Amino acid sequence: MKLKICGMRESKNIAEVLELCPDYIGFIFYEKSKRYVGDTFQPDWQAVKGVQRVGVFVNHSLDFIFSQVVRYQLDMIQLHGDESAEFCAAVKSPIHRGARDIPKHVQTVKAFSVDENFDFQILEDYKPHCDFFLFDTKGKDYGGNGITFDWNILKQYDNTVPLLMSGGISLENVEELLQFIQETQLNVHAIDVNSRFEIEPGFKDIDKLKKLRNYI
Repeated sequence: MKLKICGMRESKNIAEVLELCPDYIGFIFYEKSKRYVGDTFQPDWQAVKGVQRVGVFVNHSLDFIFSQVVRYQLDMIQLHGDESAEFCAAVKSPIHRGARDIPKHVQTVKAFSVDENFDFQILEDYKPHCDFFLFDTKGKDYGGNGITFDWNILKQYDNTVPLLMSGGISLENVEELLQFIQETQLNVHAIDVNSRFEIEPGFKDIDKLKKLRNYI
């Protein structure tokens, strides 16, 4: 089980998080997010070496996404808005990538907001164009709501595309979540944590993350 820590932007805090050796570290490029990295974001990439860099985008243009991939040497594009399957296909297109010098190794994850009314059939058109799906709780914001959804909903999922699990994951429920994953044999690639491990938006609680590392 891999670990993704999302919503980072403060250099010192990033350095502290990296000492815990997460597999992925996420940076949010959505301007309306409380965890938006800002226009002058300049992380120490030498410190981030060996950790996969994820850019989180919400209904951005292809040009903007690719420009940030190049600028920040991102390894994964996370589409966390209302992007269509056709847009995901464009993100994965070798022609589009080749025209903008996007490395072949850059993966794509499409996030979906889940509740009891979620229709898993809509995933079919996305499957050919995504390396991962991310399931998050449906809330008022595009992620970072700190609310857990009913995991039993995922028993309807066919496991064909590996998952990143998100949505209110905390020290209080992570053991239960891991047990659920094991019992259902859900195809989970990584656990994605954010707001429940913060002191304030964009600043992670290192003590809590250390405790999380005992589980993941």
